[in-house]
Amino acid sequence: MRSLLVPVILAGLVGVALVGCSASPYADGSCERPESPGTAAVDVVDVTGASDAAPRIDAYTPVHADQTQWRDLSDGEGTAIRSDDQLVVMDLTLLDGGTGEEIAATAYDGSLANPLPMSQWTQSFPGLTQALECAREGDRVLTVLGEEGIEPEVAESFGLGETGSAILVADLRKVYLAKADGVDQFVEGNGLPSVVRAPDGTPGVIVPNGEAPDELRVEVLKRGDGEVVTGDAPVRVAYTGVLWDEGTVFDSTWGEEPVSLTLDGVVPGFAQALEGQTVGSQVLAVIPPDQGYGDQGSGAVPGGATLIFVIDILGIDAPAS
Repeated sequence: MRSLLVPVILAGLVGVALVGCSASPYADGSCERPESPGTAAVDVVDVTGASDAAPRIDAYTPVHADQTQWRDLSDGEGTAIRSDDQLVVMDLTLLDGGTGEEIAATAYDGSLANPLPMSQWTQSFPGLTQALECAREGDRVLTVLGEEGIEPEVAESFGLGETGSAILVADLRKVYLAKADGVDQFVEGNGLPSVVRAPDGTPGVIVPNGEAPDELRVEVLKRGDGEVVTGDAPVRVAYTGVLWDEGTVFDSTWGEEPVSLTLDGVVPGFAQALEGQTVGSQVLAVIPPDQGYGDQGSGAVPGGATLIFVIDILGIDAPAS
C-alpha cells in the first residue's frame, strides 16, 4: 500500500527542525531554469495524464542516476520558486526507481489550503533544490533523484537502499512570492519613514525626527500586478512593525513563515492599508493610536503608540471552507 506523502512526517523521519531563516540556494534576478546535468535517466520515464490530477508514470526499470536529473513536462506561467523559505502548494508522486512501483503520493484533492515552505520538501529531497529552481506555478516536473537527492534516512524508510534512485513527479499548484516584486513607486518624503531593503527583502525602517502624523498614512512603495486584496479570503504577508517614538522593531515575520491574515483580525489601520492593494505590492503604513492599539497598548506596544508597518503582500490564500 502506498504512503500518503506528507512533508511534515518526512521531516520527522530525518529529525530536522524546520524553523528559522536559511540562506537561499536559489537563483535570483531573471530566475532562469537550470539545465539538467544529464537526461539518460529521465528519458526512460514516460508521464501521461492531465496535470491537475495524479499522473500515470511508466518507466523502463531499473532507473538509476548518479546525479539528480529533471525535465519539464509542462510550462507554467505563474510565480517562480526563488527561495527555500517560499510557500508552495505541490502534489508529488514518488516511485521506486528500481521497481517502478509507487511508494508515496500526496492527496491530489485540489486543495490549496495548506501551503508549506519549500524547505519542508528539500529537507527530505535535497535534489529538488536544483530540480525545481525557478520552476513556476503550473509546472509539472519529472525528476529522477540520485543518491544525493534523498536524505539517507528518508530513502531507508521507503526501502530504497543506500544507492537507490527514485522517480518523482511534482505538480506546482500554487507558488507564493518570496518578497514583494512590484514596480518601485515614487513617494514624496512629507515626514514619512524611509525604508531600505536587504537582498532577501527584509526591510529596515528609518524614523524621521519630528511628530508622528495624527492620521493614517498609507503609501505604496512597490506596486504589484497580482490579485487584489478584498477581504473575502485571507492574505499572506510578511511584515515588520516599528514603534515611531522608540524607533524599535516590536514585531516582524521576516526569518519566519509568512503569516495568513484576515482583515477583520487585525487593527483597523492595518486592514485599511491592505484592502484594495495587489499581490506583489509593498505598503508602508503609519498607524495612529486610535487605529492601532489605542491608549491601552498590547504586548510590546505601549499605550498611545504610533505604529509603522512595512508589509509585503505575497499571495491570497484559499478562502476558508
